Amino acid sequence: MNVLFLTIGKITSIREQGIYTDLLKQFRDRHHRVYIVNPTERKENKATDYRIEEGIHILRVKTGNLTKTNIFEKGISTLLIESLFIKAIKKHLNSIRFDLVIYSTPPITFEKVVEYVKKRDGAKAYLLLKDIFPQNAVDLNYMRKNGLLYKYFRSKERKLYQISDYIGCMSKANVEYIINNNPDINPNKIEVCPNSIMPSEVLKDESSIKAARLKYNIPLTKVVYIYGGNLGKPQGIDFLIQCLDSNKFNDKAYFIIAGSGTEYSKIKRYFDMNNPTNAKLIEYLPRQEYNLLVQSCDVGLIFLDRRFTIPNFPSRLLGYMQASMPVLAATDTNTDLRSAIEEGKFGFWCESGDILAFNKNVKTLIDDKVREDMGNNARVYLENNYTSKHTYDVIIRHFK
Repeated sequence: MNVLFLTIGKITSIREQGIYTDLLKQFRDRHHRVYIVNPTERKENKATDYRIEEGIHILRVKTGNLTKTNIFEKGISTLLIESLFIKAIKKHLNSIRFDLVIYSTPPITFEKVVEYVKKRDGAKAYLLLKDIFPQNAVDLNYMRKNGLLYKYFRSKERKLYQISDYIGCMSKANVEYIINNNPDINPNKIEVCPNSIMPSEVLKDESSIKAARLKYNIPLTKVVYIYGGNLGKPQGIDFLIQCLDSNKFNDKAYFIIAGSGTEYSKIKRYFDMNNPTNAKLIEYLPRQEYNLLVQSCDVGLIFLDRRFTIPNFPSRLLGYMQASMPVLAATDTNTDLRSAIEEGKFGFWCESGDILAFNKNVKTLIDDKVREDMGNNARVYLENNYTSKHTYDVIIRHFK
């Protein structure tokens, strides 16, 4: 098949591990012809570019800024992306007839692009639902429910669901949410299609752990808890800061916050004002360096704002599990991340805002045997449930 993948995600190299690159490599390795259309943001100062990398065709389309910018610029750029993608597809991929178009949310504004390819080529459309917008924006008070902006984006969301032949959700809770809140959508086309990667072997020998910790001046004898990823409103940064502050005298634990985002300055302000001795803030690391840092740590942290009414399922979970690390999650009560953690026995969960429960879990994970057992469970659960082969099989069964 000729497979077209639409995303606003930044794919710098097909070789890099990721939920999309690993899935697309599954298609390539099974002799499908894969084409990616993704953005090159204005801040990168690069023109639209088309090339073939590792046997996969990549069309990078110059767009406005979509990430690490204010909500107004992001909104305008998101609205314009449809016309820019269609124009680029007409120019660079006009002779290709696609059998399948796969696309992810965010954004929900791919509707016209998908509709164009379906009408032109008779392609089937598969939505990888990673974000439920605009409800998530309502949850975080970015927009008012039933306001004009909400109604506009809610209409776009419904249209995207309607033109999708299949909707793959990250978890069972996501499936239930979409069915319950979209009675006009055929429930038979909605299914679980999980976040996934091709797990690589992670060698956590003492010398490499020591080297990584010395490089970043991380104590060798403490249990290291790391949060890596986006630092924005969805993560509930105020509670993350509360967790750091509540543990500032914990002489057995050390915390690393590694990432960037709209709330980075708030966290940096806390570090500048309090100078915690058992925590470190790292703004940005190249992927390979970040992976080495994660592998030198002991526990992976996940934070989500407690106000969410939609069931998020963060993909950063996979990196922790790959490194055989137990997970400590503090989230809203609507995500079924808790169910996965408890079923797989690979960590602990508490509600975001419950500092006593969070600290209790931190204390429990100080124990070496607890971490070892839960870390091993994490790797097993990953290999049994969240590999890119699982995701590929879910999609391709519709075309056999």
